[in-house]
Amino acid sequence: MKNKKVEITLFIAVILISLFGVIMIYSSSYIWAEYKYNDPYKYLKNQSLFFVIGIFLMIIVSKIDYRKYFLNANKILILCVTLLILVLIPGIGTVRNGSRSWFGIGSFGIQPSEFAKLGLIIFTSKYLSNNPNAMKNVKKGVLPILIITLLIFGIIMLQPDFGTGTIIVMTIIGLMFVAGLNIKIFIKFGIIGVLGVVGLIIVAPYRLKRILSFLDPWSDPLGSGFQIIQSLYSIGPGGLFGLGFGNSIQKHFYLPEPQTDFIFSIISEEFGFMGIIILSILFITIFYNCLKISMKCDDLFGKYLSFGITFGLIFQTVLNLSVVVGLIPVTGYALLLYS
Repeated sequence: MKNKKVEITLFIAVILISLFGVIMIYSSSYIWAEYKYNDPYKYLKNQSLFFVIGIFLMIIVSKIDYRKYFLNANKILILCVTLLILVLIPGIGTVRNGSRSWFGIGSFGIQPSEFAKLGLIIFTSKYLSNNPNAMKNVKKGVLPILIITLLIFGIIMLQPDFGTGTIIVMTIIGLMFVAGLNIKIFIKFGIIGVLGVVGLIIVAPYRLKRILSFLDPWSDPLGSGFQIIQSLYSIGPGGLFGLGFGNSIQKHFYLPEPQTDFIFSIISEEFGFMGIIILSILFITIFYNCLKISMKCDDLFGKYLSFGITFGLIFQTVLNLSVVVGLIPVTGYALLLYS
């Protein structure tokens, strides 16, 4: 009975936050959509369609016994890696916003990296449940998972998509940490990871520009610092109750494509601090109930699987909000259930 209450609470929270997302997609995009497509409802119609499809898929997937993922974990991972490779081939994958990371027809697109997130979590959960003491042995336990994770990260970086790659790596590291990864090993690999990120920044000048604009966005206010400056201009005037629904100023071609990664800025501008509080309560409700489901699961695979998915969602949400308020450099993190 308690599990039923958790599931119902989770379902209601997801529906509410998704509906709010549909509303905010319209509010943040109708100016841009009318200019670009001569249809102010363009993004609203797309998001509404995906919302309905998403509910049906959620109900269907919830009926599938998760143990079937355990039995097919290797096949799922191979399929995900295959799709990641195929999307890199010109003529098969399409380029959007500078990254060849989409399979698409017209305005409809699918990112195989999103499937890779789940595929790697499923595979890692199976590995950890089959080898309960794996995290105590670096060579036989930790390295095999890290090698596979870094392989997928490397393929995604060929697109390139640093944001998604980072989320995948951090999710798997979090899963390994919960499985008993020694804190000393965790710190050592963390240092190696930081050095690796520094290397990626050095070899890609545009990433270095993002770091410099993060440290001082006003050094290039019309270039690399433009987006974060406009985001802060959007968040600042919101006050306690905001400017009111539909009254955002920044969505009038100041904040670039506000219906995507920076939709939180428009929410802050139109609904103010109270809107942020409501949004935070909904997210916390979702994450808390997901963690409760993970803790109450009867078998190790289910625990690792549910925790891995939950950690990935939490990490992506925190990263998006951190970018929008200027705590970390700008990169492509979509806001869960909104963007």
